[in-house]
Amino acid sequence: MATTEASNTDPTITIPTHTKAWFYSEHGKPSDVLKLHPNWSIPPQLKDDQVLIKVIAASLNPVDYKRMHGMFKDNDPHLPIVPGYDVAGIVIKVGSKVEKFNVGDEIYGDINEVGLSNLKILGTLSEYTIAEERLLAHKPKNLSFIEAASIPLAMETAYEGLERVELSAGKSILVLGGAGGVGSYVIQLAKHVFGASKIAATASTGKIEFLRKLGVDLPIDYTKENFEDLPEKFDAVYDLVGEADRAVKVIKEGGKVVSIVPPGFPPAIFFVLTSKGSILEKLGPYFESGQLKPILDPKSPLPFSEVIEAFSYLETSRALGKVVIHPIP
Repeated sequence: MATTEASNTDPTITIPTHTKAWFYSEHGKPSDVLKLHPNWSIPPQLKDDQVLIKVIAASLNPVDYKRMHGMFKDNDPHLPIVPGYDVAGIVIKVGSKVEKFNVGDEIYGDINEVGLSNLKILGTLSEYTIAEERLLAHKPKNLSFIEAASIPLAMETAYEGLERVELSAGKSILVLGGAGGVGSYVIQLAKHVFGASKIAATASTGKIEFLRKLGVDLPIDYTKENFEDLPEKFDAVYDLVGEADRAVKVIKEGGKVVSIVPPGFPPAIFFVLTSKGSILEKLGPYFESGQLKPILDPKSPLPFSEVIEAFSYLETSRALGKVVIHPIP
């Protein structure tokens, strides 16, 4: 790997000019289009607000393979692309106006500010990546890099949705798809940060016990019962599975439904995450106290060499928690 000595950073750190990275130059299934590039070029100059990160761990999200399949190519015309949103790593160089981070800081974040547009060409499935300061946060000291990498996109999505339904202490919520990456954080946030009075959640038979352990008061096996048949209504519903049209039937008068699955039929509120490091900083104390916990799939972490296998597993929808890649490389 070619490198250059750094003049505007710690002089003991060698700044890379190229990186090993997974990439695709056509849209399709990960198993068909993903390839390993031994020498992907890193932009030689950081923008004033950017940091260069040595990636220690990265996690996969469904948006990664949806982007790879070409679902966003109208707003995301670039090819070739190094995929990956979530990162945990170490700052090795900072832009001239970066104030929050120094070289050597341990950070984490979702590096794509608006989830489906203006996406990075150099993602996080790479030895090195670049992100704007405002998208990153200091890694909680009690979390490993593997745990931290599992958090950003899913946690920030969970948090933004709960703000949009105006969940607050004493309100009830139903989570459709409670056992996935975002759902497991919706449940934890609703219980420990927003103070929900009652949490119901749907999952398949094998994941009901997992919901109970997360603190769900009313686990619902969607293979055996319909949530619309419940006798009670909820102040809020968080739809993670694309059932907003059904969800609106179980909200109380004045209640709200939020969905991250398009089209999110009105009156449900559909949104795409805006990544903010400030959300992660705000939640840091909850992770440090143990109230919020990262949820890793039992297969995590998978090594950098098995990224294709990791995507194939994620696409089965059988993952329980987050799939993380480590070490890199």
